[in-house]
Amino acid sequence: MTTRSSSPDRFDEVWDVLVVGFGFAGGASAIAAHDAGARVLLIEKQPDPGGISICAGGGIRTIVEPAGARGYLRETVGPDVPDDVLDAVAEGMAGLEGYFRDLARVNGAEIAVHRRPANYPFPGYDAFGTVEVLSIPGFDPRAEYPQVRGRLRGPNVFKLVHDNVRARGIEVRLNAAAEKLILGADGTVLGAEVRSGGTLKRIAARRGVILASGGFEASPELQRKYWQIRPVLPVATTGNTGDGIRMAQAAGADLWHMWHFHGSYGFRHPDPAYPYGLRVKKMPDWTPGVKEPDVRMSWIVLDRQGRRFMNEYQPYLQDTGHRPLDQYDAQTQRFPRIPAFLVLDEEGRKLYPLGQTVLNDRTVEPYEWSDDNLKEVGNGLLKRADSVEELAALIGADVATVTDSLARWNAAVAAGEDRDHARPSGSLFPVANPPFYVGELWPVVSNTQGGPAHDARQRVVNAHGAPIPRLYEAGELGSIWGFLYLGAGNLAECFVTGQIAGRDAAQQSPWSLSAGQTAA
Repeated sequence: MTTRSSSPDRFDEVWDVLVVGFGFAGGASAIAAHDAGARVLLIEKQPDPGGISICAGGGIRTIVEPAGARGYLRETVGPDVPDDVLDAVAEGMAGLEGYFRDLARVNGAEIAVHRRPANYPFPGYDAFGTVEVLSIPGFDPRAEYPQVRGRLRGPNVFKLVHDNVRARGIEVRLNAAAEKLILGADGTVLGAEVRSGGTLKRIAARRGVILASGGFEASPELQRKYWQIRPVLPVATTGNTGDGIRMAQAAGADLWHMWHFHGSYGFRHPDPAYPYGLRVKKMPDWTPGVKEPDVRMSWIVLDRQGRRFMNEYQPYLQDTGHRPLDQYDAQTQRFPRIPAFLVLDEEGRKLYPLGQTVLNDRTVEPYEWSDDNLKEVGNGLLKRADSVEELAALIGADVATVTDSLARWNAAVAAGEDRDHARPSGSLFPVANPPFYVGELWPVVSNTQGGPAHDARQRVVNAHGAPIPRLYEAGELGSIWGFLYLGAGNLAECFVTGQIAGRDAAQQSPWSLSAGQTAA
């Protein structure tokens, strides 16, 4: 994934900074590099910008009490993130309100800050808030970004970034994929080979290349290399295939926490050709011992033997919901919890839709989940069972085991306490009255956290901790979250690390062009 060159005059175009990937991180990097005086080219391999960023909820995590937040962040990022890297991100998070208010001058976006505790009860959990883009005058997300299905205000945030890129006249090229980094004889990154419309161009970046190309959630090959759990279905884009990871590795990059991804459990579309999983319903997050949920969860989850094996309603279900499925049984040579089975009764079916679609893709028809879940019964996403015997047959489990699992669960609901797996009492809901409904559950990944390791200046580092000259990364690629994810933390990281990478790259002295070589 690299091309070594001793003759830097063999370039088709010359820019100061090349940014690879146009999500939040790429946009923030391009804006920062431009504002620091660099000529910037921003490329995106997909036909539409936004990546997975545009599908997000739209709350950007900020810090309101820096001293308390620092301790919480150390617990969640894990041990392999150096202190100075953590400090740089924390400092940037504390400044995000001002950053977004500055961006809002371009289009009059309404910015708000809300106090929002973090997900887990580590010291400092209450030192956080979120910045939100509430509205933008005249902006209709479905009209401007019709290919997007997401939640809440992610399109608002991307519109704000997009308008700031446009206002600066930064050149953006879609359907343009970086394939290889170009290295000098001494290992310095000089640019990249970029393919667009069937044409391959050698593009020079005289100050630096910033990889903001996301993770590897849509690469089964890389999943197999780094995860035991399989298969894991992507939910948002087919574009994140680990391109930046491969390019950085070829330049000598070290990697960190490749095992960690932000994901849950969800459904497989009835059409095998449909490229995405469907996430299970988003339940409100809660903080153990601090804020317990009072929302009823209509289902339980059984394994392939018909046994309940997990707390279905974890504090941040969309982050760690997949982890209990990650068990391999060496005796049977299979994953006994893949697929697992979501089970509910008639009253549970009526409560709310069980699934949701989150994607940024113009090539597929987004799946629209029905309000009463009956469409899903008709198309096979959910199967109906008129008795416990039929339910056991659908799972392929022993009737006595399934009968015992349901009886034990309903007794826990009646007692108001789940002694088996400590599901919060406010979420308990019986599964007692047929017909029953069952859906196959699979691990799903919203985004990965691992990737190339970096320093506090967002410079990609090698296995000895030395920076690879003129190579930077931002956002999901090489994220700091190495143990537990902080809700809205990836979005904050996109903007903080994008600013750091863009400024630092723009401040590098440009390498010299050969005689006769002209800028683009």
